[in-house]
Order: sequence, then structure tokens, then C-alpha cells
Amino acid sequence: MPTYDYKCDACQHQWEEFQSIKADPIKKCPSCGKSKARRQIGGGAGLIFKGTGFYLTDYRSDAYKKAAEADKKASSGGDSSAKSDSPAKNDSGKSDSSSAPKSEPKKKSSE
Repeated sequence: MPTYDYKCDACQHQWEEFQSIKADPIKKCPSCGKSKARRQIGGGAGLIFKGTGFYLTDYRSDAYKKAAEADKKASSGGDSSAKSDSPAKNDSGKSDSSSAPKSEPKKKSSE
């Protein structure tokens, strides 16, 4: 059940009321007794999750966790020395052309 904020237009008294969502707003002020109370529009409280059980992985069985750990070890254990076919990149992110043959610029003959 939510907590609503109320304010009396007659005496400016403010208070909170713990009510059902389906309950009608309170009209009578508990301070002055006049029927000038209005429910205030509020931002509401954020939803706070405390404790365990809010993530999908919290409900995993021990058998699942053991199988996932074994799978993780098997996939990361063997292929650590694999190299890619792409050319190496230098610090600027451009391909390193040091392994490619360089061609000399053509010179104009002055003949």
C-alpha cells in the first residue's frame, strides 16, 4: 500500500497517510477538522530491492554452476596461442605496413 501526502488548504497542515490505492482521498484535516484537505502530487518513493534473489543467476542450481565453470575452463584453456590473420595495428589504429614490400617512388629522368 502506498503512502500519500496531504495538505490542508485551510490551516496549511501537511501529513502522510498510509492508504490503499483504491481508497478515496481524505477530505477532513486531522488538525483543524475542516474538509479542505487535498492529496498532493508526489514523486513517490523509488522501488528498493534489498537482499538476494533479484538476478537470474541467483536462482541457478549448483549443478548448473558447476557445468558452466567446467565449460568456461574448457573454452579458455587450449587456444591461448591462436593468432589472427589480420595485419598488426600500430598505436594510431592504422595497419602496420612494415611487413608489406615498399616500392620506391619513380624518378623523372632529366634527359
